[in-house]
Amino acid sequence: MKHQLIVTILGTDKIGILSTLAATVGACHCNILDSRQAVYGQDFSLTMILEGTQGAIAKAEFQIPQVCQQHDLLSMMKRTRQHHRQDLVHLADVEISGKDALGVIHDITAFFAEFDITVTAFRQNTFREKDGEAEMMTCKMVVSMPKETDIDVIRAAFTTRLRELSLQGTINPKH
Repeated sequence: MKHQLIVTILGTDKIGILSTLAATVGACHCNILDSRQAVYGQDFSLTMILEGTQGAIAKAEFQIPQVCQQHDLLSMMKRTRQHHRQDLVHLADVEISGKDALGVIHDITAFFAEFDITVTAFRQNTFREKDGEAEMMTCKMVVSMPKETDIDVIRAAFTTRLRELSLQGTINPKH
C-alpha cells in the first residue's frame, strides 16, 4: 500500500537546493507526486507531496529534517492519503486591476469559491497612482475550474462582481 506525505520547506534560496532536496527524496525511495515552489526575494518555499511505502515515508520523515537542518531550512510534514493530481485541463488566466481596498482579495477568492473554482497561482502588486493620491493594485491569478463550468456564466458573474468592487478584469481560459 502506498503512503503519502506533504512536505513544506522554507529558507534562503541557494543554487542547487532543489536538487539536494530531490536527491534526498529519491534516496528515501519516494516519488514526488506534485510540488509548488516560489521565490520571495532571497527566500523560497517548497511544498511537495511524496508517495512511497510505509518504510520509505518513515525514512523521508527522518532524512528530510536532517538535510534541512544542514542547509538552515525549516521543514514541516504531515501524512496524508488519497491525493489526486489536480485537473489542470480547465485552467484560466485572471487579471484584475483598480483601486486597492481592504478585503478585495477576499472578495475575489470568495467569488471563485462560490463556483468551486480553485486559485492555483496568485500574484498581487500595489502601487501609487502617478498623482500619488490613490493606492492601486494589479492581480494575476491562474484558476482551475470544474470540467462542467460554463465560462460564459462565470465571465458574466465575474464582471458583475468586479463592477460592484469598482475593479476591472478579465478571465480567459487557457487552451
